[in-house]
Amino acid sequence: MTIMVTGGAGYIGSHTCVELIEAGHQVVIFDNFCNSNIEVVRRIERITSAAPVVVRGDVRDRDLISATLAKHRCEAVIHFAGLKSVAESVSHPLLYYENNVLGSMSLVQAMQDVGVGKLVFSSSATVYGDPVFLPLTEDHPKSPYSPYGRTKLVVEEMLTEVAQSTNRFKIAILRYFNPVGCHVSGLIGEDPLGVPSNLMPFIAQVAVGRRPHVNIFGNDYNTPDGTGIRDYVHVMDLASGHLRALEHLSRQDFIQVNLGTGRGSSVLDLVQAFSKACGKDIPFVFSARRDGDVASYYAATDLAHKLLGWRATRKLHDMCADTWRWQSRNPNGYGIVPDQVSA
Repeated sequence: MTIMVTGGAGYIGSHTCVELIEAGHQVVIFDNFCNSNIEVVRRIERITSAAPVVVRGDVRDRDLISATLAKHRCEAVIHFAGLKSVAESVSHPLLYYENNVLGSMSLVQAMQDVGVGKLVFSSSATVYGDPVFLPLTEDHPKSPYSPYGRTKLVVEEMLTEVAQSTNRFKIAILRYFNPVGCHVSGLIGEDPLGVPSNLMPFIAQVAVGRRPHVNIFGNDYNTPDGTGIRDYVHVMDLASGHLRALEHLSRQDFIQVNLGTGRGSSVLDLVQAFSKACGKDIPFVFSARRDGDVASYYAATDLAHKLLGWRATRKLHDMCADTWRWQSRNPNGYGIVPDQVSA
């Protein structure tokens, strides 16, 4: 099968491309590279010995998407392209609605133009908002607290209505929790622009000497060690979940499932696990809580197992070891000379 992966050069997209290629699929990466690096594509080829097709374009460009889908005879789309910073979305909400909502609408219209009906959408657990109960099941009330989360929910609702209106679309909506880790080769990984907004890449940059310490926001939550608890899931487990969802669309027209481990780990758990993985102490300081943060947040994963036969298999130490392998071999991210990186 030939699959278009929008945002395929990004963190989760690139790992999913590896999973797809190794499963025997052909991949067309559609990316504007506003938050990614062309070096990623070369690294994917080194891992898989197969070069994905690359089209530089914006997901809001309906005509280019239509032409790309038709030219490469794509049979399905996995949609990662979009902006994803919660903090940035608060400062620039219109930018997020334009990219994430209008971009998704343009993509679906383009798919309709050329008769491509299979779509896997990269959503987020942020659609749930402040937990009413834990673990978070797929029918938990939806009340996102940021423009980013609301754009994900708007797209979910749009796709639900599209699926209800026609039998031409088969759609999987995947809500994942806290993606971390990197490919075991150390060739591809998370390389955020500027100051990382997520915890794991921040810890990794502290470990490699790029930052002085980790800021832990809040140590007075009602949790065993006072720090926030999240459901960290390895990016390669997420990648396999997208492959399983795509395969499942041959049997069911519409699904919405969580992808997580079903287990919570605290911020201190993650710092300590990473310290063990890299063999050095990770300095940290406690800071005040951030607005919008909650004490605990983790997934119910029974539905993913029931429908997709999928479970996360990698543990916290795997996530940290793989991240350290990537960061230690690529201290400046994709800015490193490729020949300096060994598989």
